[in-house]
Amino acid sequence: MRQDVAESGGNEVFWAGRINEDGIVISAEVGSRGNINSVIVNPSTARAGHVLIHNHPSGVLVPSEEDQAVAAGATDSSLGFYIVNNEISEVYVVLEPVKPKKTVKLDPDKAARYISKDGPLARKSGTYEERPSQIELLKSIATAFNENKIGVFEAGTGVGKSYAYLIPSLLWAESNKERIIISTGTINLQQQLVEKDIPAAEKIIGKKIKYVLLKGRQNYVCLRRLTEAGEERDLFSEDQEAFDSIAAWAKNSATGSRSDISWIPPDSVWSRVNSESDACMGGKCPFREDCFVMKTRKEAADALIIVVNHHLLFADIESRMNGGGYDDTAVLPPYRRIVFDEAHGIEDSATSFFSETINSFKLKKQLRLLYRTRKSSKAGLLMTVSLLTNDDSFIANVAASIKSITDRMEDLDKTALSILDSSYSQRLSEETAPSLATLFPAADALKEELGDLTGLLHETLDNLSDDDKDIPAVWETKSVMRRLEGFIKLLKDFSEWDEHPDKVFYFQKERLPPRKAGESPLCFASFTATPLDVSHMMAEGVFTPMDSVVCTSATLRTGGSFSYWMRRTGAGLIEESRLSQALFESPFPYGNRVLFAVPGDAPLPTQDSMLFQTFTDEAVPELIEASGGRTLVLFTSYESLRQTYTSSRSRLEKAGISCLKQGDDDRFRLLESFKDDKTSCLFATSSFWEGVDVPGESLSQVIIVKLPFPVPSDPVFAARSEAIEKRGGSSFMELSVPDAVIKFRQGFGRLMRRSDDKGVIVVLDKRIITKQYGKVFISSVPETRRMANPLDQIVAAERRFWA
Repeated sequence: MRQDVAESGGNEVFWAGRINEDGIVISAEVGSRGNINSVIVNPSTARAGHVLIHNHPSGVLVPSEEDQAVAAGATDSSLGFYIVNNEISEVYVVLEPVKPKKTVKLDPDKAARYISKDGPLARKSGTYEERPSQIELLKSIATAFNENKIGVFEAGTGVGKSYAYLIPSLLWAESNKERIIISTGTINLQQQLVEKDIPAAEKIIGKKIKYVLLKGRQNYVCLRRLTEAGEERDLFSEDQEAFDSIAAWAKNSATGSRSDISWIPPDSVWSRVNSESDACMGGKCPFREDCFVMKTRKEAADALIIVVNHHLLFADIESRMNGGGYDDTAVLPPYRRIVFDEAHGIEDSATSFFSETINSFKLKKQLRLLYRTRKSSKAGLLMTVSLLTNDDSFIANVAASIKSITDRMEDLDKTALSILDSSYSQRLSEETAPSLATLFPAADALKEELGDLTGLLHETLDNLSDDDKDIPAVWETKSVMRRLEGFIKLLKDFSEWDEHPDKVFYFQKERLPPRKAGESPLCFASFTATPLDVSHMMAEGVFTPMDSVVCTSATLRTGGSFSYWMRRTGAGLIEESRLSQALFESPFPYGNRVLFAVPGDAPLPTQDSMLFQTFTDEAVPELIEASGGRTLVLFTSYESLRQTYTSSRSRLEKAGISCLKQGDDDRFRLLESFKDDKTSCLFATSSFWEGVDVPGESLSQVIIVKLPFPVPSDPVFAARSEAIEKRGGSSFMELSVPDAVIKFRQGFGRLMRRSDDKGVIVVLDKRIITKQYGKVFISSVPETRRMANPLDQIVAAERRFWA
């Protein structure tokens, strides 16, 4: 520090100092240099320290008014403030820093003994088998906590990653009284963690740690909104029964959570009564004492383990990045450590969360909250607001404005659907912009009408008395206005799309099923802006500010490398010294219990799609019959799924094999039917490539019809591909192939769910063996018995396999 002063010519210097547990300054980094009388405080350097330090060249260490102001600002960040002389021999403590707490590090070997052959898990479980890969994963996670690392750990199916991260998380949280967030991609895993795995892990380590499951507030009923909606119960028309059932349930519910309702409430009703962040009145709400969200938040305030989904975590991260900081409660209580389970999906989750959409369905939902009519009845928030104003024409003006907005939205819909014609989606780009000349005026017209309405509402609400502004209907009107203003900004950005190179703008065709038989489906357009790249946001908001982040999944690598996942999620932007990467192989005996086959006589799907579909229609029922049902057939196209299902069903049912198809029932009931009927087969696409856990004989064969490459016309994929090509890369090898490999590995992983499982995986797409890139797919899955023969030989081999 004396050298810093000398190099600045004896002028004022600002440092950020770090202190040890005894309060001694052990390091100081220069943030800025000033003159003989003053120096600016560098906020970015300040954030890295515990105490702000600057020198008074005069040797008089009495704080000035400016010093006092700096000290006052430091209190918000728990920073101290010291003044020193140029010789650094005297110090005046203006503000005491908060001493860093002593960190109790984990002993990785000791932590691993909890799940070793001589540990408590072995004594408690009658079916215990020691898993060396699970033990090594646990040690790696404990070390990542100790050394404040970013851990990227692939754990193959059967490693037992839940215990491997839960045990060090519980031990660390209990020893250091430090909160850890566990973020997952699916509701099923969240429920499994809080209902089964965490209680079991507590018994294994012999300690009780407070944990809670937090859901987004839209999952909870809002008692204020429920009461207000009840006052307009007659306007629910055919949904009255559903509303009454929710109202009766809410009176006795302990949680207020939608998942606790024994039936599925319609979205049209739930959206009227659920909690919403921007409509929450907080301490001014008359129902605050009984609020389900507040009760859950209070429970979470002193919990050391909080289980969330990726979407809720990103809502919290967004709030912190937008000024909330990392030291106080935002959406979640403060934390500095995260465990991402199912981490292969965090890029998609972040992309989804940070996307914005407007369509007629979303817009009309907001407008109906403000004002709606049914027969001769009028209702809505603005009916209450109108009673507070002196403007007799207020409601008439609102009704006229809403009618104009609805008309302009219909104009925009018609324009977009006309442009789309038979296409599903259209991205805004230099190539497509000339053909969209009619779209932008329609979007601008809607934007102007929305601006007129929000302007009218602002003027009306601004003239209300202070007491009236606290009325719930006024409060909620303001929240609707904020959403409408969000739509205005989105429409403005759409028209100025070329000024936002960091976003992808597109519109696509949507269909709602007909309400009654014989009616046509309702078609409308959705307009979406989505991030082109989330890596920098993830690096800045997640990986950099956290002390440690553990990312684990069964499918993080492509072709033996983590580079694709690291690049897409932003983990690759973190300094290498903070990164820890490792692979923990599945303990399952794939080599002698799985047959992996590719029909060598299959036509290439890229050369003749009709011929490939014909082959698929013939191959699928033959393979299903060979396994006696028990088959999950994974498609990349619903149209292909429908055709193969239709052509196979009669033949399979004659053979005593029942056929299930995605879309015929909800996902949960389909999977339950599939599990219960060991002679059934399930035709599925999309979400069924992952998250399907059917151990035992019910799932003994997986047929992958085509390699799951992204659809080239998908707007976000096309934009990201274009960005890669513009910088001279290969979008096929850098994006298409690795994206498909991760999804392929997820599909492959549906087969073996426990060590005694046995089965067959057939890939009908022979590009996996004829194309150079096929090696990337094959090298990304475990070693198995393999064959690439004509279909009839594979069917014969499968019959022998089961015999």
